[in-house]
Amino acid sequence: MSDIHFPDESELPPEANALADGYTGLINLDYPEDFRAGFACVVGRPNVGKSTLMNAMVGSKIAITSNTPETTRRVIRGVVHHEDWQLVLVDTPGLHKPRTLLGKRLNDMVRETLTAVDIVVFCIPADQDIGPGDRYIASELAELKTPVICAVTKIDLVPRERVLDQLAAAHELGDFAEFIPVSGEKGTQVEDLGTLLAGYLPESPPLYPDGELTDEPENVMIAEIIREAALAGMREELPHSVAVQVEEIIERPARDDGTPGLLDVHVNVFVERDSQKAIIIGKGGGNLRKIGTKARRGIEAMLGRHIYLDLHVRTAKEWQRDPKMLNRLGF
Repeated sequence: MSDIHFPDESELPPEANALADGYTGLINLDYPEDFRAGFACVVGRPNVGKSTLMNAMVGSKIAITSNTPETTRRVIRGVVHHEDWQLVLVDTPGLHKPRTLLGKRLNDMVRETLTAVDIVVFCIPADQDIGPGDRYIASELAELKTPVICAVTKIDLVPRERVLDQLAAAHELGDFAEFIPVSGEKGTQVEDLGTLLAGYLPESPPLYPDGELTDEPENVMIAEIIREAALAGMREELPHSVAVQVEEIIERPARDDGTPGLLDVHVNVFVERDSQKAIIIGKGGGNLRKIGTKARRGIEAMLGRHIYLDLHVRTAKEWQRDPKMLNRLGF
């Protein structure tokens, strides 16, 4: 068999060298031999600080946060970059006893994610007693072959003695690989958690380009920013009934001075009843204007350009139980 000849740069056409240079800029090819990269899934019952912790680890706002349980409805990926490793954090909806078809699909989404990661972070809040929801998740995690690190979250909200008590209680929940107290809100031991997780990742080249913090589609990120703005200050029963869909994004022509034109962002906000629609809109449209103003600021900060935000509130009766509507919304 003849030897295989690999051409050097001088033998390649200019376009091939340009392509290679572009690729090198996308994925850093200069990394240590023992570099590690992989995926970690963040799980826990609703409202235990998963999204806040993930945002703190990534160093940027990737997942929306709210005091309302079941805020997260999608699997959101955020990338933590380090000179020796790269960690892809996967934020998941809170595992819970489902009341609707949406709830069941969200649980299925979490279970599917758990089978495809290298390490799991199980979040237990320091400011709440361990309950049936925590025990239910612990029993599910016990069936996995994947190692699990237990993170006691929200330690900034309680005295040190309470943190120690919660760590002891967490030990009774399962045979976890590691235990660590953290605060996503204050950043306490967030870097330590990243280092801890990195030790469980396989040796691998980087999975994402330098500086890339998420691979979420632009329309999904926009929809989540709007939903976060809508959740603020809502009545307890209403947030679960709100869904947001970006219908289209249209770019206006550039201005005469060459600066980019506005982006027209057309969005549907869905609720399940007409009475909920009235709450979202508010008296004289006042509440909807507040939602739009807050969301527009967040979207413009994310995109780095000005937008025109066009919000329409629509009623889709029992959408959480409607398979066709759930498919339309991407669930």
